[in-house]
Amino acid sequence: MTGIGRKLTVLVIVLAVALAGYVLLGQKQLAPDIAGTDVHGKPFSLAALRGHPVLVDFWATSCPGCVEEMPRLAALYQQYHQSHGFELVAVAMNYDDAAAVSRFAAEHQLPFTVVVDSTGAMAHAFGEIKLTPTAWLISARGNIVQQYIGDPDFAALGQLIVSHAQG
Repeated sequence: MTGIGRKLTVLVIVLAVALAGYVLLGQKQLAPDIAGTDVHGKPFSLAALRGHPVLVDFWATSCPGCVEEMPRLAALYQQYHQSHGFELVAVAMNYDDAAAVSRFAAEHQLPFTVVVDSTGAMAHAFGEIKLTPTAWLISARGNIVQQYIGDPDFAALGQLIVSHAQG
């Protein structure tokens, strides 16, 4: 093989690897469909929220950081719900008492969907969530946009909500 032939072969290999990387990395991961009943007894399904950007927040009433974060999540929801169709689903962990979760949601007048993951299936679907708070931003198309462990940067999160509001 001549020098030009070798260079051409290397170039083709590099381009093929680059194209494969672009295709694989450019693909979006679909959020798992979780379903259950909210604290008011209404059926809930993440798939039913397709067409809206959604933050799925795993939390617990026994988690001080989670409790502290709730007013900011409520404010985020109120800021973007009407203008961008933003939805928020607070998923209480399976070790949380359902009555305590319902009481917390009522006392704090949480304006978004609150569910209890009584079996742990929702946490399992999102990759065995153990640490709280852990949240996932999902685009209107149902793709995972960002994962947050601990407090998110709420200004940056707001910008992502706006940019992923279109279905």
